Parts: sequence; C-alpha cells; structure tokens
Amino acid sequence: MKYDVCVVGSGAGGAPIAYELSRAGFNVVVLEKGKYYKEEDFSKDELAITRREMYKPKLEDEFHIINEKSEDGTITTYSGKEYNWSFWNGSMVGGSSNLMSGFFHRLKPNDFKLLSTFGEIKGANVSDWPISYEELEPFYAKVEKVIGVSGVAKAHSFLEPRSSLDFPFKPLQENGVTQWFDKACDVLGYESIPTPRAILPQNALSRSVCSYSNFCGSYPCATGAKGSARAALLQQCNAKIIPEAFVYELKSDDKKVTHALYYDAKGDSHTIEANLFVVAAQAIETSRLLLNSKNRYFPNGLANNNNQVGKNLIFSAGGVGEGRFIFEDLNLDEQKTLMQRGLFFNRSLQQWYEYENGGKHQKGGTIDFLFEHANIISKAMREVYDDSGNILWGKALEEKIKKSITTSRVLTFEVFNDWLPTDDCYVSVDEKQKDKYGVNVGVINLYAHPHDLKVGEFLAQKAVKVLEQMGARTISMSISSSPPPNLVAGGCRFGEDKETSVLDRNCKAHALENLYVTDASFMPTGGSVPYTWTIYANAFRVAEHLKEVLKRN
Repeated sequence: MKYDVCVVGSGAGGAPIAYELSRAGFNVVVLEKGKYYKEEDFSKDELAITRREMYKPKLEDEFHIINEKSEDGTITTYSGKEYNWSFWNGSMVGGSSNLMSGFFHRLKPNDFKLLSTFGEIKGANVSDWPISYEELEPFYAKVEKVIGVSGVAKAHSFLEPRSSLDFPFKPLQENGVTQWFDKACDVLGYESIPTPRAILPQNALSRSVCSYSNFCGSYPCATGAKGSARAALLQQCNAKIIPEAFVYELKSDDKKVTHALYYDAKGDSHTIEANLFVVAAQAIETSRLLLNSKNRYFPNGLANNNNQVGKNLIFSAGGVGEGRFIFEDLNLDEQKTLMQRGLFFNRSLQQWYEYENGGKHQKGGTIDFLFEHANIISKAMREVYDDSGNILWGKALEEKIKKSITTSRVLTFEVFNDWLPTDDCYVSVDEKQKDKYGVNVGVINLYAHPHDLKVGEFLAQKAVKVLEQMGARTISMSISSSPPPNLVAGGCRFGEDKETSVLDRNCKAHALENLYVTDASFMPTGGSVPYTWTIYANAFRVAEHLKEVLKRN
C-alpha cells in the first residue's frame, strides 16, 4: 500500500508528525530502528544501563569513525568500536526521549537571531534562524499541554514571552535542600528559578503520576510520567509503527523521494512507498542516511547537491560540576532534609543567558542543578580509591561506601551554552567501513570552537559560588570540548539561502518536493538549553504545515 506519510525515526522529531497527521485522518507509518518497549518492560536495572548499554546498539555491530581536530590543527582518528566511543543514544520507539531527564527550557528570542544580535565570531558559521521565537511560541505552549510540562514560570531577567501565565501542571515535589539553594542565591544576588520538567506530578493525559524513583536520566520511565515521545504521543495515536526497521536508503527521482528501504530484525529488506517522507533519525544518522542515498540525480547524497548535508554539526557546549554535603557540617534536621529520597532538586540559573564581557554584549547560557543520580553503582564506583590513590578492597571499601552513601550527598550542576557551528565539525561517511547491515558507517568530524570553553568556564564559576555559599565541600568543575552524544543537532540546517542550507523554513529539503527533516538536524544554532522541547515544538509546527500540504494533494 502507499502511505500518506512515512516517518523515519520515532523520537521527539518524528513522533509529533505521526501523532498530529494520524489524528487528522492521514495514513502514517513510522519506521523505527529499535525495539518497541512499553512501561511494563522497564525497570531500574543498574547493571543493564551502566554496564550493558541495553538501549543502545552494540559497538561491534554499529559504530562511528571519529576524527577529532585539536586547536593546533592536529587530527586524531578513532574507531568507535575499538575505543568504546559511542554516539548512540536511545535506540527504541520514542528514541532518546525515553532516557531524558526532562529538563525543559525554551529557547530565548535572541537565540533565533544570534548573528544579528551578537555579531560574527571568527571561525564560526553563526546564522540567524528563518523563523522567530514568536512563530514557535504557540507550539512551545502546545508541548506544555500535550507532552505535559510541570513547574512554575517564575519571573526573572531572561524569562521568555509566554502566551500563558504558567505551566499547565503544578511543580513536582522538591527536596528541602532547594531552600538552602534559594537562600544562597539571595545572599549572592542571584536569581534562583524553578526548573520546568517534562514529568507529570499527577495522573493525567492517559499516563500515571511520577513515582519519585530519582532514576530519570538514562532510564526509561516505568509509569509513563516522563513525557517521552512514546508515552505522550505514539501510544496515544493510531499511526502504524514498525519497530526493528533500519532504513538504509531513500530512493528518489529528480524531484521526489519515492521509496524508503529498510531491513527488518531478520535482515530481510522491505520497501515503503509514500507521498511524503519525514526523516527524524537523530542528527548524525539523518545526515548519514541522506549521504548514503546516492543516485544519478543526487551523486553526493540525497538533497546534497550544494554539499551542505552533514555540515555545521553542533552539540551542547559546557560541562559539569559538583559539591558534597556531609553530616559533620549539619544539624540533625538538616541531615534529615539532605537525605530525603526521590524528591527533585529542580533549580536553575539563567541570569547570565546574556552578559557583558569586556564591554561586549555576549551570549551565555543555563545552569541546571540536580542531585547525583540514584544509581548505586555509580555512587559506589567513586569510592574505590583511598585518599592516596590506592585501590580499596574488602571491609575498608565496604565501610567507605557505606559512610559516603549514608552520611553525605552530592549536588551536581550542568552547564549548557552554545556549541558554535564551524567548518570542521560535520558528518560524512566512510567509503570502506560498514556496519552489520553492510551500510557505510558515519564519520563524525569533531571540533569545538575555543569561544565555547570560555563561556562555559564563566558560567561554571557562578555555579561554584552557589555551592560554596551553601556550604558544600570537595567542590569541583569540568568544562571541556568533549561532545555529549545525547545533545547533538545540526547537519541539515534550515534557512532561506539554498546555497548554505539544506532545508527551507518549513524543514522541507530545498532540492526535493516531498522530503522533510524534523529532528534536531534543522537547527542552525542550538541555544543554551537542552534541545528536546524545541525539537518537539518545531515538529508540531511542521506538522501543521504538512496537514495543509496533504489536503492540497
């Protein structure tokens, strides 16, 4: 049969398309490489997640080649399977949205016009977006209601314009240490803001309330409270979902994509025919698919006659830090407060989303604070050495782990700032090495602009001051150019100029009449927040456009 729409990928970029168009009466098929897990399949199996990567492809079967360019121009090449360097995230129905922590911040109005607001930066391909914040705002608001965002829209210096006064769902229950944070910020003159979360504090939207397990990041949600693309959208619509379907090629003529070819779990090949094709396979894999879909009309890869597919790959710049609170510094009531389990620490700082530096107005970013992950394995592993760096064994190790876990707690922070797009950070394909499907593997060419580190360091120092004011010990921070594989965008940027972009303002490929890309690939710049909310919002925006296209056809 011929479908109205074929969606490749089922995460935050693909699911809104399937949800909206299937509910509008169109015949939609979703091809997802991973398995179809549901709430009853999920547990808090620490070993499965931290040691066995059960929701990611095995690197001996599927890997990337990584070319890392240093500031002096030296390039070092790594094979992902040999160096255990993975850029995979959630390979399952709903994609990596199943594994997100659910920190939901909108982009700010100036994120859409980075070039015109802050000017050029040497060595960076900064570009304004072809749409404005005002155009995307109604879809941010839609995500709040459909996906389910909880919190309080507290007024602060960089609160973006909102069409509603507050979030549709009340805040999650919070640990009392948040009051220590708020007090420290008051002393420092910082604006403490509650962190919005894509997690339900009550039974709603045909999903169950949060269980407060504190296992959000890297773990699927067993109640459906977390707003994954699977729980919030795909399980609420009638699109046909085909799991374990790896799309290895898109066939086209000179004007349109005609077929999607995929392998099933047995390795057998199948063909899907549709009027419209929407690719949302994750930024790196979307570029890889297009580059591997060569034909006589597109000898350099599908939609790539201008050689822009794969270019301007971006990640989230920044880093992490932490401080430890110990019982010796606290009274009995404070100790009890510290050890409240499961309750969230939902606090952020955006006071330096823009700031003055040396007389120049500069883009900054976001700092999110959260407790150390509840996974007992990661907590225990940091205790295996004594103060002299010697490995501990037996009773000494047991006592150190017990003391650490029962009489102290770590508060961490994450810094998010722009990873500037450059000519040296992009996706290509290796012409010789192939994955288990016999398909050319993707090559990730990495380079981080030095400016990113400077901004990250500035923000991290602000976070450190909060931890110091709160009375934390053994405070540390790490800002690096190491790319986070779960925060990747670009490769098919949208724009008005057909020579420097892949997609138009509606995320349609300039070179083809029926090919759209709606994962994070479309983003010319990433902003200084996690990407998921913006991916969702933009996909809902494109879905509205596609309804009109399908009606005309």
